Amino acid sequence: MAEQHTESRKFNAHTEQLLHLMIHSLYSNKEIFLRELVSNAADAADKLRFKALENNALYEDNAELRVRISFDKDAKTITVDDNGIGMTRDEVIDNLGTIAKSGTKEFFGNLTGDQASDSQLIGQFGVGFYSSFIVADKVSVETRAAGVSTDQGVHWQSEGKGEFEISDITKAERGTRIVLHLRDEEDEFLNDWKLRSLVTKYSDHISIPVEMFKEGEPEREGEDGEKIAATPGEWEAINRAQALWTRSKGEVSDEEYNEFYKHISHDFTDPLIWSHNKVEGKQQYTSLLYIPSKAPWDLWNRDHQHGLKLYVQRVFIMDDAEQFMPNYLRFVKGVLDSNDLPLNISREILQDTKVTANLRQACTKRALGMLEKLAKKEGDEYQQFWKEFGNVLKEGPAEDFVNKERVAKLLRFASTHTDGADEIVSLEDYVSRMQEEQDKIYFITADSYEAAAHSPLLEIFRKKGIEVLLMHERIDEWLMGHLTEFDSKQFVSVTKGDLDLGGLEDDEELKERKEQDKTEYASFIERVKQVLGEDVKDARLTYRLTDTPSCIVVGEHDMSTQMLKLMQAAGQPVPEQKYIFELNPDHPLVKRVADEQDEQQFGEWVRLLMQQAELAERGSLDNPADFVQRMNRLLKA
Repeated sequence: MAEQHTESRKFNAHTEQLLHLMIHSLYSNKEIFLRELVSNAADAADKLRFKALENNALYEDNAELRVRISFDKDAKTITVDDNGIGMTRDEVIDNLGTIAKSGTKEFFGNLTGDQASDSQLIGQFGVGFYSSFIVADKVSVETRAAGVSTDQGVHWQSEGKGEFEISDITKAERGTRIVLHLRDEEDEFLNDWKLRSLVTKYSDHISIPVEMFKEGEPEREGEDGEKIAATPGEWEAINRAQALWTRSKGEVSDEEYNEFYKHISHDFTDPLIWSHNKVEGKQQYTSLLYIPSKAPWDLWNRDHQHGLKLYVQRVFIMDDAEQFMPNYLRFVKGVLDSNDLPLNISREILQDTKVTANLRQACTKRALGMLEKLAKKEGDEYQQFWKEFGNVLKEGPAEDFVNKERVAKLLRFASTHTDGADEIVSLEDYVSRMQEEQDKIYFITADSYEAAAHSPLLEIFRKKGIEVLLMHERIDEWLMGHLTEFDSKQFVSVTKGDLDLGGLEDDEELKERKEQDKTEYASFIERVKQVLGEDVKDARLTYRLTDTPSCIVVGEHDMSTQMLKLMQAAGQPVPEQKYIFELNPDHPLVKRVADEQDEQQFGEWVRLLMQQAELAERGSLDNPADFVQRMNRLLKA
């Protein structure tokens, strides 16, 4: 094996950091190294099958695709050898020397230093090949890409401490051979039974044979004294070597479903629920879909890879086939195997086929069905899902008109009924508690739960015992722009000026009082308008307040305060917003201001009440110093 062109290189800084973290944080899960290496080998076989659809010569010797595991007690090594797609020199450098995932900096910023929590995060990030260093103090790789000459093999070696060596070699067989030089304390893995049990536990579902060598029998003497010839040793498969989704549901255990999920997702945690379905009829396909229990670290990254693994007639076609699941369900993992798509299907062709549209519709219904099943289960599993993925699901009503009502039933919110920030109230819960005369669903959006729960705009609702949904996530304002009704009941924001309480509105006595106040306070309201001038859209009395002197609201067709904030935060131009200034005639402070004869003092008080209302609604003022100075002047007066 002649070597030339040898060079030493440094690991990418993030790779070195991940190696250090893995060795220390994942030590309690060290046996997963074999699962990760076998999974990678199976992926290499899948990729070879796919590329060979266009170039059958890539199979070279036509040997059956397989993974072989062996060990050497004396040398203290474990070898994982596959005859899959292999790697070129550039691919070795990219795949084994660099973590090139976008958002890597953000990922490392989320690490806490707590080994238990960090191990979960590292599991979501995906460790793959690097898990070798959990048990090995040196790793060697020999690889050759399928279809290239035998002298274009590559040798890679590292002790995982910041550098790796790479050189050119001659390698007769295509594929990749990984040799782990175990640490002194890892002798337990130099055991035939141990390795076989790990393959059975973690990799039984792999669709190609995972083989280990079975020693032959020596020559021996039979019971009748005749000699029995020695039998040679042979490689034997120790897994089923059958794609898990092709098996019937009845013969797949929960443990196998869980391990298959970890294989396709590279997640360390078990999924919350799964759905395995084989459909025969107009279209023939099998789907195996999972709802994860933890959100991936990069769920909100713009280039987050999502979608299902696509197979056609059990031949792997592509990872992350996003065409089969809407974006708001991008957290769903799984496999889709279709008999109706051509083997040479591409992402571009997938966009336009009727088969794709039908499969997408079917997979969407399966995923929503899983969530509905989870929501009906006793326990806190759905709440666990909601905390991880609720804000993603809120994208659904805008994206999926057909399933808008189904998605709406899965949404959860905080409300004045529960008196807590946890989002546990469903729209069905809300409707079931609506008052007899109530025909609308009321909500408020704000920057935080505290801001929503303590808004003065809720005072009339608390007085009348009307439940209000408290929405405090950034996406909620956008959601309510698309979710206009539920169960034939209209959503109404309590921040709108023309508040409609329907049949809960006024009794005759209050109606008479409103007319009386309108006359009594007419000159007061005119004075207020003169003071504020063009700064407000209008000024008027209000009966929505009980404990607060004033508030600001927006017109029925105006943009809400929250939407303005979101647009500003995104750097988008926003229209000038003028509020309607409302004053509570029952509040002592408003009565005092109404009686104030000194026009300068009157103006100071009106401005102060306006600034207080702005502060309560917007959470900030354009000129806070002016507010402080005005308050100090009035306190001294």
